Amino acid sequence: MVNDISTFDPACVCCPRLAGHLAAVRRDHPGYHAAPVAPFGPANAPLLIVGLAPGMHGANATGRPFTGDHAGILLYRTLHAFGFSNQADAVAPDDGLVLKDCRVTNAVKCLPPQNKPTPAEIRTCNGFLAAEIDAVAPRVILALGRIAHDAVLRAQGLALAAYPFAHGAEHDLGQGRRLFDSYHCSRYNTQTRRLTTAMFDELFREIRARLS
Repeated sequence: MVNDISTFDPACVCCPRLAGHLAAVRRDHPGYHAAPVAPFGPANAPLLIVGLAPGMHGANATGRPFTGDHAGILLYRTLHAFGFSNQADAVAPDDGLVLKDCRVTNAVKCLPPQNKPTPAEIRTCNGFLAAEIDAVAPRVILALGRIAHDAVLRAQGLALAAYPFAHGAEHDLGQGRRLFDSYHCSRYNTQTRRLTTAMFDELFREIRARLS
């Protein structure tokens, strides 16, 4: 794991609204992690997956990205199917899950109210994402949703207008790095079938092809 303070700060309180929200969550749910959520996976992974932010009863509770909530069901099942993890389920930090050649992080490391970080909060956290991309040096980045897509581009100093978001889109970021876009694997997107298992599998087949 990358533990340098420039890539992740477990005590970060740079965003007053988020810090206050987490303090309230800790009071109401004393067993929850309720703090910035660290990236998960090897430090030199060729694939970096970027989500939006921790979910209230998922990563915010467990302290591991996409663990214990509905959004992680499709993600970790697919990672296992394509050889990026040793098991298909992610329920708790001590469940034995190990990622291979893959790392999972978020554009915003703290739980935002109503799962909606402000533009200022996204920009404030972007320095951590930029440092993480530099440190990990992934060959492929998968952005789960438009906010993650935009955050990756900002972290790389690239113009958003030049790389439009679309599910299944592939972008050349230069320096041998590719960005893939996907709809977020949220409960809403999977239940409404905006994102299906077949769509996600097809995307990972393309990613595997780029990494081979």
